[in-house]
Amino acid sequence: MFRFRAARTALAAVFFIAVSFSTAYADADKTLVFAAASLTDVLTAIGKDYEAETGKKVVLSFASSSVLARQIEASPGADIFFSADEEWMDYLATRGLIRADTRADLLGNELVLVAPAGSTMNLPVTQGFPLLDALHGGRLAIGDPDSVPAGKYGRSALTSLGVWGSVVDHLAQAENVRVALAYVARGETPLGIVYKTDALAQKKVRVVGAFPEDSHLPITYPVALTKTAGPEAASFLAYLGTPKAIEIFAKAGFTNLARGQ
Repeated sequence: MFRFRAARTALAAVFFIAVSFSTAYADADKTLVFAAASLTDVLTAIGKDYEAETGKKVVLSFASSSVLARQIEASPGADIFFSADEEWMDYLATRGLIRADTRADLLGNELVLVAPAGSTMNLPVTQGFPLLDALHGGRLAIGDPDSVPAGKYGRSALTSLGVWGSVVDHLAQAENVRVALAYVARGETPLGIVYKTDALAQKKVRVVGAFPEDSHLPITYPVALTKTAGPEAASFLAYLGTPKAIEIFAKAGFTNLARGQ
């Protein structure tokens, strides 16, 4: 079924790249951070500030939380895991692969419905809203609902609102939320479900509706050191909770859930 299926096959390629990436840096004097794709812009900015201030190197690898968690399970090398949901952090915790005493829920986010920037659509997201009709024969871009956090939140929200059944056969499933965002930005799909922060970071899309908070579980971003984290990793983890870093997160649209803030 056309080009959207090709995106799903890319998951294996992303996994292979992640394996090579962590292996390459496993013994280097650097902090290797595995982070959810939705953190790409903001964490890149924070990483640059940290390097400028400390002279210490941070290497960032972005993908779906599911891909990254499975890579940490398969091969050592990553020092920090920054997930877009609790489930994949729990996945590593139950396997003894993170340092439980370092785990913290640092950020929150919101789920929104986006369309290409040139669209004039306005679609309030309410119980039973006409999502299928709004697609006009097109597809709904969404992270894979079986593994990608944004996709899982999206499926939960649409189920709660009573419209999942009408669109389940009209999805453009993506290997992470940024790919779903790209589908909409390129005009390949008329609508997509992404985080508010993704929508703010992409000028080629516009928000046409926001999902009610009670339609899905709270969107939280837990972060923790891995069991094999190097000695420098704790320094960058602590930096993520500093006022300067929190300000960068806030400007990008994230909610601050840091302990003690």
